[in-house]
Amino acid sequence: MSKPIVAIVGRPNVGKSTLFNALLGEKIAIVEDTPGVTRDRIYGEITWLDRQFALIDTGGIEPNTSDLMLSQMREQAEIAIDTVADMLRKSGKPVVLVVNKVDNFEKFSNDVYEFYNLGMGDPIPISAVSKLGIGDMLDVILMNLDTVHDNGEEDERPKIAIIGKPNVGKSSLINRIVGEERVIVSDIAGTTRDAIDTDVIWNGKEYVFIDTAGLRRKNKVSEDLEKYSIIRTVAAIERSDVVILMIDATCGVTEQDAKIAGIAHERGKGMIIAVNKWDAVEKDTYTANEYTDRIRQVLSFVPYAELVYISARTALRINRLFLLLESVIQNHCLRVGTGVLNEILAEAVAMKQPPSDKGRRLRLYYITQVAVKPPTFVIFINDKKLLHFSYERYIENKIRETFGFSGTPIKIFFRERKGKDS
Repeated sequence: MSKPIVAIVGRPNVGKSTLFNALLGEKIAIVEDTPGVTRDRIYGEITWLDRQFALIDTGGIEPNTSDLMLSQMREQAEIAIDTVADMLRKSGKPVVLVVNKVDNFEKFSNDVYEFYNLGMGDPIPISAVSKLGIGDMLDVILMNLDTVHDNGEEDERPKIAIIGKPNVGKSSLINRIVGEERVIVSDIAGTTRDAIDTDVIWNGKEYVFIDTAGLRRKNKVSEDLEKYSIIRTVAAIERSDVVILMIDATCGVTEQDAKIAGIAHERGKGMIIAVNKWDAVEKDTYTANEYTDRIRQVLSFVPYAELVYISARTALRINRLFLLLESVIQNHCLRVGTGVLNEILAEAVAMKQPPSDKGRRLRLYYITQVAVKPPTFVIFINDKKLLHFSYERYIENKIRETFGFSGTPIKIFFRERKGKDS
């Protein structure tokens, strides 16, 4: 079951990213340098009183960037607080009003009444920098999460989120698959915002496709809403088993594609990269190879992702897309027996000795699989200090060589097991 999502929203410079970092316990909003996994990381997972929820920082946007989506989000973030409050009231979602930069709680009690004018309930004073009032705020957040309706029924059908930049053909792909205009298609980027679930039956198998483009509102859409489209994208990815990352073949792969892929990668989702509008590209003998090399370079952090060139307009390779989809779904859920895993581990260790330091060698005792979606493994070792990143990657490659796991990330955790021979 997907985790509840809590978004930190508000006008610029109120401390959204500071609060985000304080809640996650580390400065991560503008510190990541891994290609594709954005430096302006805006999501994480919080555990409070044994409850988990996903946290989104809508202020974690790079202040200087030529990236179209991020620059638009930056501009649209510069809005008045009364507009934000009005949007939140109309959203129908529970809202917790937090007043940041309160270093004197006694003084705040005298000034609290002006915040009631927003009509959003009791204001909660905090100081994100000093981490004052954080616990009280989290308690209120959990109480609000409990008010969100959940029918408790888990849909077992595979859920596929179609993600990508605006105007790459996400809605067109949905329409091609279902054979009718289920989603409004427009050439104007960003005209559709709400995620839509579409039931699909393909070759007798049932799927739920989540189109993160969505329907255009009939009335005038406030540009401020575009800033929060990332919330819907993260929510759709969170709910999905597999994502189809669509790339516009006429534009090529971009850093923006990498940012979107990074969200799905970090949340452990299976992935297919679908290069759309392939019919509109002039080709020669080398075109496909050149495109593939470029995509693998920019999206180097998801080497497991399957790749297919399609056209939603002409239905080019849509059958191939579904064949890959079914394979990725199976790999994402694949469970391997402990006995087989330990045979592979022993063989890998025999082929390449683990690293050593000052006469002590890394020892790998045994491996077991602890979860699926994505496949997750735990390897018990004697000392984490002896573990090199290169050897971690070697073990992962050996597992992939044996079992494939194409289209899905796998997670491997190393835990120390102390003993006489450690």
